[in-house]
Amino acid sequence: MKQVVVIGAGIGGLATAIRLARAGFRVTVLEKNERVGGKMNIVQRNGYTFDTGPSLLTMPFIVEELFRSVGHRVEDYLQLVQVEPLCRYRWPDGTHLDASTHPDRMRAAIATLRQGDAEAFPRFMQHGKRLYDAAAEAFLYQPLWSLGLQGVLRNLRLVPRLVHLDPFRTYNTAVSSFFHDRRLQQLFNRFATYNGSSPYRAPATLLIIPYIEFAFGGWYIAGGIYRLTEALLRLAQSLGVVVQTNAPVARIVVEHMTARAVVLASGEEIRADVVVSNADVDYTYRSLLGLNGRQATSYDPSLSGLVLMLGVRQRFPSLQHHNIFFSSDYRAEFNALVEHRTIPSDPTVYVCNTCFSDPQHAPEGGSNLFVLVNAPPLDGPSSARRHNWSAWGREYRRIILDKLSSMGIRIEDEKIEVEEMITPADFESRYHAWRGTLYGMSSNSRRSAFVRHRNTSSRIGNLYFVGGSVHPGGGIPLVLLSGKHAADLILRRENT
Repeated sequence: MKQVVVIGAGIGGLATAIRLARAGFRVTVLEKNERVGGKMNIVQRNGYTFDTGPSLLTMPFIVEELFRSVGHRVEDYLQLVQVEPLCRYRWPDGTHLDASTHPDRMRAAIATLRQGDAEAFPRFMQHGKRLYDAAAEAFLYQPLWSLGLQGVLRNLRLVPRLVHLDPFRTYNTAVSSFFHDRRLQQLFNRFATYNGSSPYRAPATLLIIPYIEFAFGGWYIAGGIYRLTEALLRLAQSLGVVVQTNAPVARIVVEHMTARAVVLASGEEIRADVVVSNADVDYTYRSLLGLNGRQATSYDPSLSGLVLMLGVRQRFPSLQHHNIFFSSDYRAEFNALVEHRTIPSDPTVYVCNTCFSDPQHAPEGGSNLFVLVNAPPLDGPSSARRHNWSAWGREYRRIILDKLSSMGIRIEDEKIEVEEMITPADFESRYHAWRGTLYGMSSNSRRSAFVRHRNTSSRIGNLYFVGGSVHPGGGIPLVLLSGKHAADLILRRENT
């Protein structure tokens, strides 16, 4: 029985382990932190519960397929609940819109802002469907540039679809061709940030993202999104996967340009026939292999984020499960974040209020507010200036709370019972995220939108990659797909 070592117990690593264990491999997963899940994690303090990473599940059929592929039913592990409304959007002028997956409701909501734009929404969705139909097979549901001649030819056959992916307009230009109200442009431009990109630089191909959310819905997992991590851990262990926490990997042993073992920080060496890295791909090359980066550092890094988890002895009747408080000038906000790599003076603020759906996530009369704002990535390691997030974090916190207060969500300091902050520097130190980014490289150019690192190494044999920094991208469904792609490539190699 061949031995697989998976570095990192994020959901991509766990998904890969599950599929390979089912196929007959002996699988060991090594996690540096005390709890599995990577960025998808949990904080529980004084009666307040917070998911620390993704807060929304889209494309639930990908989760269902993973469980089904190993003979289990997702219903036996998780209760998926569709969120309606999807999100409450609010603007500084006092207007708001409750987004819905029901087309008639969404058109009616848009009409309250601009009637003509309501008529554009079906055309917007039709365009998104065309992008999805053109991109799904080529860029989501199979490995990119697969191993072997057959895989290469299959990918080449799909290359003509590129012309149907609207790659030459910017995302904002495309959105503005459908919607003329500035507030609606902001609403739909926001989806470019789902992979850490700027709507003013990313290609219109990313219009596939809002299509997926409105067509397939936004979902919550009863009890919290971390329940998915717990379910994957249970499923992996039921298949014989060995999961070790507090087990940081120091390096990957390469013999004759082939990965043969990993060495833990403790000095223990574990031999392996296959090594799968769920760590950031740049970190894997630089720190675990001692090689120069894969040119990733020449790419534009994605946005990072600053997170505030606030357990507040207050209720906020105007909050839904998901809430967005927009800035007054979206272009100026992204100019600060992307062009000047600094914190904006007027950020867009996301607030997830899971006690709206799970009252047990906060004590009676309290709220568990997960607050997220976009943040610039850290400067490169060779830069003379790396952002001082101990100071920036305090300043950004003040800006965020002032912003929420100005829009009707006044959080009184004396009523904050739990508070924790996660900065880009924390993402780098806790999860070895490249430059503290949330998604690795951005899609702020046509090239980077289509050239994520593939799921196998072109330099080192027996080495595979999963997670948000590689193909097909970040977010729960795509990270789970990366695990499928890596497992498929490993099985294909073993069967040839």
